[in-house]
Amino acid sequence: MKTSAKNVSIIISLVLRVVAIAMAITAIVMSILGIVETHTLITMLSIGLFTFALDALDRGPEPE
Repeated sequence: MKTSAKNVSIIISLVLRVVAIAMAITAIVMSILGIVETHTLITMLSIGLFTFALDALDRGPEPE
């Protein structure tokens, strides 16, 4: 049972990191192409930062 919960936690962590990286790459590409406004880029980067924060909170404090 613990293995299943650990696998779910690993998958959620991976998905959150992928979303954050995808938002950053998308914001960079759209900025270079000039097809979005600044506030849209800020929103996209904020979503990426939020998903990184959720991942960090899910993993908990680092061992000392």
